Amino acid sequence: MQEAKSKKIEPRTTKGDYIARARRLNLSDEQLVEFFSTMCTIRQFELMADKLYAMGKVHGTMHLSAGQEAVAVGTFRAVRVDDYVLNHHRGHGHFIAKGADINRMMAEFLGKDTGYCRGRGGSMHIADVEANNLGANGIVGGGIPQSVGVGLALQMKKLDQICVVLFGDGAANEGVFHESLNMAALWSLPVLFICENNKYGMSMDVEHATAKLPIAQRAEAYGMPWAYVDGNDVLEVYETMIEATRHVRSGRGPVLVEAVTYRYFGHSKSDRNLYRTKDEIEDWKKHRDPILRFKGHLLHAGIFDEAKAAEIDAEALNVIEKAVEFAEASPEPDLSTLTEFVYA
Repeated sequence: MQEAKSKKIEPRTTKGDYIARARRLNLSDEQLVEFFSTMCTIRQFELMADKLYAMGKVHGTMHLSAGQEAVAVGTFRAVRVDDYVLNHHRGHGHFIAKGADINRMMAEFLGKDTGYCRGRGGSMHIADVEANNLGANGIVGGGIPQSVGVGLALQMKKLDQICVVLFGDGAANEGVFHESLNMAALWSLPVLFICENNKYGMSMDVEHATAKLPIAQRAEAYGMPWAYVDGNDVLEVYETMIEATRHVRSGRGPVLVEAVTYRYFGHSKSDRNLYRTKDEIEDWKKHRDPILRFKGHLLHAGIFDEAKAAEIDAEALNVIEKAVEFAEASPEPDLSTLTEFVYA
């Protein structure tokens, strides 16, 4: 992690030493394949969600994270399963990487009673409080101040869990970002702040909306350690998050990590993508895709071959298709329960 100086994103490894680095992190072949499999599952879920929306089966809007899978997997293989999470509205991948039930997720998307929120949350408000996944909301940066409250509660109860809060580059320009970092640093709260910088806050290029980059360097104003990483390199994300969670869990206070990544779909389903070119999107897909990059490293190391990689992706698609079958066969919420599960 960076304590003072900023750095540009630079590839830390070549194909030749990528696996050696994984070994230094005590990652087995099986764990590396699981990383790949989970990223494929997230991608297939997002692609299916897009299809279902086009068919009119998903109500409301949707914010897809295809292209950002490495941040989700790298982060949630580094944190503990009992750590708390506050998400943003592009968080389906985070939910899957933390171990969510895909069937219940798909049912929630389709507004069914078997969904995580009994069909009331949909894409943007999915949560699983029993698993310490405190959900998301449609307020830009809305989870950031909530993480301070969760961190304070953990500290007061003397628990060794941490709170992970994820938000986008646009949210980092909200006032609550600064207020929350200041308070978390002042009280040395166990909060890991993660900014997923996918280059566009809705339709505004981050370079046109943010006076000073990297965003992570703002942590210096609060005496907080920070890191600025290639969010499309799952191993770099994992390595950074291991170090960051160790710092936060030790009681030494919060950390801010900025992971630079890219979304292939528009901001939401109403986004016509007029602010960027098709060539830009295709360049990221061809040269910087997190799944293809990781697959290339595993192929080079002989951990699997093309046939096995295709089999893993096909199995991921099969899991998603079965989830759709489960969701479509599930009952609609009973109208008599309309006012239940609502706080007032």
